[in-house]
Amino acid sequence: MSNALKEQLLKAGLADAKKLKAVKKAKHQEKVQAGKKHTVVNEASVLAEQKRQQQIERDRQLNIEKQALVQQKAIAAQVKQLIGNNTIRAQGDVAYNFTDGKVVKRLYVSAKQHDELSRGLLAIAKQDEQYYLVPAAVAEKITQRQSDSIIVLNAKQQQLDENDPYADFKIPDDLMW
Repeated sequence: MSNALKEQLLKAGLADAKKLKAVKKAKHQEKVQAGKKHTVVNEASVLAEQKRQQQIERDRQLNIEKQALVQQKAIAAQVKQLIGNNTIRAQGDVAYNFTDGKVVKRLYVSAKQHDELSRGLLAIAKQDEQYYLVPAAVAEKITQRQSDSIIVLNAKQQQLDENDPYADFKIPDDLMW
């Protein structure tokens, strides 16, 4: 009730101050109880919240994809730097044949480099369709980051099979094909 109506009822003697106060308190309690018991469901706000949650999920997925792309670029840059800083110049007239996928490639190296390639002291790395000689330790670091960059990394065979029928026929390390 408005204040003017309350004053008129009091002047007319139809209501007293205690009753008006009690009615006001009862109405206030009803409002509070109604608010607690009955939550008004607004469909627009529910749809807006769902839309916001979907947007958050989509943004999270895009962020994960962007981070993965940045990580791949960082790894590629590290590999490029490792190859660039540790390249050994392939020079010589001895052909070293190796396979890149299904294609047989040839790299001309010195006799010493050929021997080191055969023994696993040097490796061949590929970057931008070019081949580079790198030390085996660097090749292992590159393999940890990007395994498809190392084309040739020979390792010594540590354990021989006892039942191997060809154990008496060793293949020489300097065999050229």
